[in-house]
Amino acid sequence: MSERVVLAYSGGLDTTVAVAWLKQNHNLDVVAVAVDVGQGGDMEVIRDRALKSGAVESVVVDASSEFAANFIGPALRANALYQNKYPLVSALSRPLICKHLVEAARVHDASFVAHGCTGKGNDQVRFEVSLGALAPDLQVLAPIRDWGMTRDQSIEYGLAQGLPIAPGNVSKYSVDENMWGRTIECGQLEDPFIEPPDEIWERTVDPTVAPSQVAYHNIGFVDGLPNELDETRMPLADIVAFIDKVAGSYGFGRVDMIEDRVVGIKSREVYEVAGSLALIKAHVDLEELTLDRETLRTKRHLEQRYAELVYEGLWYSPLRDAIDAFIANTSQYVNGVVRLRFKPGDVSVAGRSSSGSLYDMALATYDKQDAFDHGAGAGFVKLWGLPAKVWGRVHPPVTPR
Repeated sequence: MSERVVLAYSGGLDTTVAVAWLKQNHNLDVVAVAVDVGQGGDMEVIRDRALKSGAVESVVVDASSEFAANFIGPALRANALYQNKYPLVSALSRPLICKHLVEAARVHDASFVAHGCTGKGNDQVRFEVSLGALAPDLQVLAPIRDWGMTRDQSIEYGLAQGLPIAPGNVSKYSVDENMWGRTIECGQLEDPFIEPPDEIWERTVDPTVAPSQVAYHNIGFVDGLPNELDETRMPLADIVAFIDKVAGSYGFGRVDMIEDRVVGIKSREVYEVAGSLALIKAHVDLEELTLDRETLRTKRHLEQRYAELVYEGLWYSPLRDAIDAFIANTSQYVNGVVRLRFKPGDVSVAGRSSSGSLYDMALATYDKQDAFDHGAGAGFVKLWGLPAKVWGRVHPPVTPR
């Protein structure tokens, strides 16, 4: 009886070919595990494709609710955007997929786990670092990285092995998708000067054909997480899906960026992230209403580090846990409602309210209700500027000629 390997199976070309390659080159029985993180499609079709490719077992895990609660939720609270642009679509799903790979390895008594990542991508780092943290005893295999075949060679190999591959249906782009967004790369997108063609977009429309009528939706937050849509209680996953659809229908959420990969190269990445960007925008605004200045300053700094940790495959790390603890503490004050305005090509905050608002009308107004002590301003400015004044006295500025 052959030993077993648990393969992270997507149903695409690479992982379908990997089923046969692992059997042929390592004499391993493959247990294919497909994890549903809200990417859409028929998961039963994917399960059947794995079996037709030679897998001895094919498991489909519905992890969409878990993904929303335990991965999207913390990332949203952290306003996590890598390089201030990318909402960590693929990066967030990998540690969850690894968790289920390890669980399947234990159930099926497998000594190996495998992924379908290339040798110059970020995902090899995310899979192998997460798997090492969760199950250091398991051996990790990377068939796509090892075989070094081009996409065309993979198709030829798959056809020669009689695998369920239709060459005409193999996309020239590499696409990854879940409820937090959609990523597109490869093909002509590899030339950073070429504008993304219309054919790549699926979840967003061209802003020029978006509805002209402006729409508004209210997002309710409790402890920094959306829990209401237009005064109706709703699971986070459903709110994400609704906002993604509405924002995408207005042509919002297309990101085209030059990204710094973990392995040290720059790559051109294109994303459709309408819902994630809209909800992060709403959350940031509510924090500005409910958190004090010093806490906000510190949190904004930590948000960038948080995004870097997740992007670089360090979800299962003590530092991310520590930052999450800080964010959980601050999030207890982030409660209220944010009103989003949807118009062609844009989503913006139209209003916000909170019972814990730090905005004091009596202090902010310039009207007759003004309660601010203007007389205290002179003394404050004098003391605030004292260090600069002393420095200038000792080190007089040089007057430009």
